[in-house]
Amino acid sequence: MAEKSKIVYTLTDEAPMLATHSFLPVVQAFTKTADIEIVPKDISLAGRILANFSEYLKNDQKVEDALAELGQLATTPDANIIKLPNISASVPQLDEAIAELQKHGFALPNYPAEPKNAEEEKIKNTYAKVLGSAVNPVLREGNSDRRAPKAVKNYAKTNPHRMGVWSADSKTTVANMKNGDFYGTEKSVTLENEAQYKIEFFGNDGSVKELKGLAPLKAGEIIDSSVLHISALKDFVAEAMAEAKEANVLLSGHLKATMMKVSDPIIFGAIVETYFKDVFAKYKDTFKELDINPNFGLATLFEKISGHAREAEIKADIAKTIENGPRIAMVNSDKGITNFHVSSDIIVDASMAALIRGGGKMWNAQDKEEDTVAMIPDRCYAGFYQSAIDDMKKNGALDPRTMGSVPNVGLMAQKAEEYGSHDKTFQLSADGTVKVSDAQGNIYMEQPVQTGDVFRMCQAKDAPIQDWVKLAVNRARLSDTPAIFWLDDQRAHDREMIKKVEKYLKDYDTTGLDIRIMNIEDAMTFTLERIRKGLDTISVSGNVLRDYLTDLFPILELGTSAKMLSIVPLMNGGGLFETGAGGSAPKHIEQFIQEGYLRWDSLGEFMALQASLEHLAQTQNNEKAQILADALDVANEKFLANDKSPARKLGSIDNRGSHFYLAMYWAEALAAQTKNAEMAALFAPVAKAMQSNEAQISEELIGAQSKPQNIGGYYYPNSEKTDSAMRPSSTLNAIIDGI
Repeated sequence: MAEKSKIVYTLTDEAPMLATHSFLPVVQAFTKTADIEIVPKDISLAGRILANFSEYLKNDQKVEDALAELGQLATTPDANIIKLPNISASVPQLDEAIAELQKHGFALPNYPAEPKNAEEEKIKNTYAKVLGSAVNPVLREGNSDRRAPKAVKNYAKTNPHRMGVWSADSKTTVANMKNGDFYGTEKSVTLENEAQYKIEFFGNDGSVKELKGLAPLKAGEIIDSSVLHISALKDFVAEAMAEAKEANVLLSGHLKATMMKVSDPIIFGAIVETYFKDVFAKYKDTFKELDINPNFGLATLFEKISGHAREAEIKADIAKTIENGPRIAMVNSDKGITNFHVSSDIIVDASMAALIRGGGKMWNAQDKEEDTVAMIPDRCYAGFYQSAIDDMKKNGALDPRTMGSVPNVGLMAQKAEEYGSHDKTFQLSADGTVKVSDAQGNIYMEQPVQTGDVFRMCQAKDAPIQDWVKLAVNRARLSDTPAIFWLDDQRAHDREMIKKVEKYLKDYDTTGLDIRIMNIEDAMTFTLERIRKGLDTISVSGNVLRDYLTDLFPILELGTSAKMLSIVPLMNGGGLFETGAGGSAPKHIEQFIQEGYLRWDSLGEFMALQASLEHLAQTQNNEKAQILADALDVANEKFLANDKSPARKLGSIDNRGSHFYLAMYWAEALAAQTKNAEMAALFAPVAKAMQSNEAQISEELIGAQSKPQNIGGYYYPNSEKTDSAMRPSSTLNAIIDGI
């Protein structure tokens, strides 16, 4: 008997994890009819922690290292992986997850933020493997092709989401550093031959410290280094504060401390420390005694002063500082959570997209919308947001009913441009010079640094860049759409990239194609001009910018980035299918636990599954898989046309109800198809059972709402309890389980 086709389905965190408990049984039931095995693999934050700390666990507690296993699989032609959004953990989230696992009886060590000995240093380095964007670089052995499926785009046009109103006199602006940032200090080199490199710190006092030991480099690889000077950053924050105060608007910070897990918490801490400069000076000794680190924000500060003799006094001084300073934008006005509470609360790609969609507004402490000075310190990406804001002030908000679309081809294979998610970012504890050199000591780059400065280095291998250019040309040809490479000729790294793009474009016949290289501010202006005319434009971008663009444009077009189709054609022939962004996942799981209502929309998952089945059909010559894929395409169209995504209020259809309707429409389409009589006969009674029991099933699903849910944990929920909470309709379960 032939071996079954396999699709790996990742188990992740928060709302996507909850949704999987409801949707995966449907997927498994339908796909087994085509001899497809769905293989679940746990790459959740808790799962990754347990996999990395086996030596601390009892034998019956040990788990496989699913992420490492999938990393290997991604390099093979047989890979077919459906990847749901996962937590890119900040240190506070990591601490919470460890504490929860310890309560479950796992004897894990605490995370030592400041190691006191070699053992703690080892523990910290092991936890570093699960911090930040630890999953994506391992799985992404290909470049990214993200676009809004036609059905989703058409739905958005006929059911436009709310857009804020932009006025020409909006005071909202992006504030960025003018010097001393990563952009201004960047140096970049393209290697002619393969080699090894190391990173060393040479102190002005004559000391030498190895920051990273010898590691390989490939011929044609681009490497670069840059430094953010902490004193220049603090001067910039003080200027932005004065600007916001003068303009009488909010002050906000927009970083990505989850992905840029080393650099951005430090930048966040510098913002917090500068804003509350007098408080940190006045209580210097108390804060030292309580081990208060501004990088962890106000939330941790308030936790640590709780019960201290000076708690009331410190809180009063913090309140007074906010009263006298520029008002701080809020994350949650009702709970008093500011933009400076937790670094991972504000993710720049989601927060700036929401700001631009909302007419340039953020929320103040009174839960009213106001303009803001949005601090994005580093110029690498600040400028294109300012270009978007300038366009909105001049031309008004975009109209989802008529606007064009912006698909993205993103460079990310083999950890290309993984700023901050890797082992090449360091904060320096003394004045000196950081040097990147080869095994023989020949220097590639050197950077002067001062105490507290942040050094980072990144790599982009040649083969992924070639693949990226090929993918961009193919997408431009297939869709007959202009493709714009967003590259800045004023930036060292991008100048090296431009040389490669110009070289590799010559390998293709681009006659009749509109393919251009533009700097990112001009690319934004050009793309928005076309959007307003209803025209599509492919953005071709590097890795970090890909992250930002694939949130910004979908949020403006569709109201969410979770409905994008995200395909990663893996370089060795396999496929990775991503199911949208997870930015709203924490809010949704909190609502579910409190009141049994899950607003998470699984449409991205439906789209990814359809693409995964299609890929499997083509690569494994599985005719039934293609029938499943075609029927799911029909079901997705009907799902959108009938508006069966989760509604906005309790007592209406939620995530579980949306899964029921998708399953019913999928069964109907399978019963109606004429390519395989056996499958049609198999699914006809399934479709009929769902149709005749629709009212009963809806009643059972909605009846499970309006009460708190006990799933046994946030990061490490109990599987049986979660199944019970997410599959509350015995009628539907009997139909699905009976297939």
